[in-house]
Amino acid sequence: MFKVADSIRREPGSGISVGGAWQIRCVRTITSAAARRAALAAQGFATAARDRADGSGGASSRRAVLGVLRNTKLLQLDSVAAVVRAHYAPVFARIGAYDRTLLDEATWGHSARRPRRLVEYWAHEAALIPVEDWPLLRWRMAGYAHGRWGGARRVLDDNPDLPDRVLGVIDEVGACTAAEVERHLELNRPRRKDHWGWNHSDTKVVCEMLFATGELSVDKRVGFQRHYDLTERVLPAEVVSRRVDESDAVRELVLRAADALGVATETDLRDYYRLHRRQCEPALAELVDAGELEPVRVDGWDKPAYLRTGARIPRRVGGAALLCPFDPLIFFRSRTERLFDFHYRIEIYTPEHKRVHGYYVFPFLLDGELVARVDLRADRATGRLHVLGAFAEPGRRPARIVHELARQLEAMAGWLELETVVVGERGGLAAALAVEVAARERLSVPAGVSVAEPG
Repeated sequence: MFKVADSIRREPGSGISVGGAWQIRCVRTITSAAARRAALAAQGFATAARDRADGSGGASSRRAVLGVLRNTKLLQLDSVAAVVRAHYAPVFARIGAYDRTLLDEATWGHSARRPRRLVEYWAHEAALIPVEDWPLLRWRMAGYAHGRWGGARRVLDDNPDLPDRVLGVIDEVGACTAAEVERHLELNRPRRKDHWGWNHSDTKVVCEMLFATGELSVDKRVGFQRHYDLTERVLPAEVVSRRVDESDAVRELVLRAADALGVATETDLRDYYRLHRRQCEPALAELVDAGELEPVRVDGWDKPAYLRTGARIPRRVGGAALLCPFDPLIFFRSRTERLFDFHYRIEIYTPEHKRVHGYYVFPFLLDGELVARVDLRADRATGRLHVLGAFAEPGRRPARIVHELARQLEAMAGWLELETVVVGERGGLAAALAVEVAARERLSVPAGVSVAEPG
């Protein structure tokens, strides 16, 4: 028997308590393999394996794209474009090739016939979330409004009227970038010889602060630049007017995280929306008490875990997918290692000579396991998807990996409108992968690449 109570704060000894009250529960134990399958199913990979066994997709519809969000709940944004922007890649990993404008239109497009379905806000990090989830983060906006937003305090001390000036410009001219706000402020400022007291970086800080506090939202992006507008012009009135008590909102966010993660520890659940322990613990206790979440034990895990009550764990999850570094399945690195025995660290900020695997490395998911990783770069000028390094995980047999990996790389290149996949020489999987890619593309093996299969 494993002792679990209606919270997740460990006390010395055994079991878990909340407010001094203890409950002993008989909980089921699930295997680590079952935990992986639960996580993959929750993220939409069980269905994806059936829908796109060849990696080619074909489910390029707005409904299919939004279906990914029903599973993941969010898509993290990131400025790195070595292959493709981070928010596009998880959709490809789940449904295969799709038209990226479908995601753009769902987020940054709006019409009476096709209203905006997604919006930007600080969720895990900067992320796309369903419009209806925006009110669940008002408590975070309120916190930022009380002075917790980065360098805004210094800017506001020096320029207390700058937020009102920024809001006035956007109210008058409509959605615009921070640089455009700056230009309008320059045009409208008094003509004085001395410095007015603020600069472009201050304007950007204030725009970001107003976005964080919920007064501004992102109407669109052009070249990945945010165009800010008043929130009431971006979101439906019923969404803007909805007020949710912080405890109710946090409880709902924990439940959404549980749905997205499949099986998760308290730390996993807390990380998904960047919650504080003091928020997550009581919410988790209430959800267990209400029967919404089931405490479980996972073989090999040293902390209690939680599963959505009634969730079904598939017996098998097949298929293959390339996962970008910010995919919701793997963006919490300690969970990735616990689930898949896969040590992964992003090396973007690591000096090149110290990188182990590369700048922008995609783990490769095959039949429910992370079996390899590839360092990728898209060269749009030459139409090439470069595989700068290819590495199999220890103990994995290369033959099937290279066959399925080549298929996925070919599918990704086609999706990105690149003409060919070019495999470099770095990594123990590179030689065999180059042969497989060449065979698929009916090209000669690149000069200097051995055809011997790695051991």
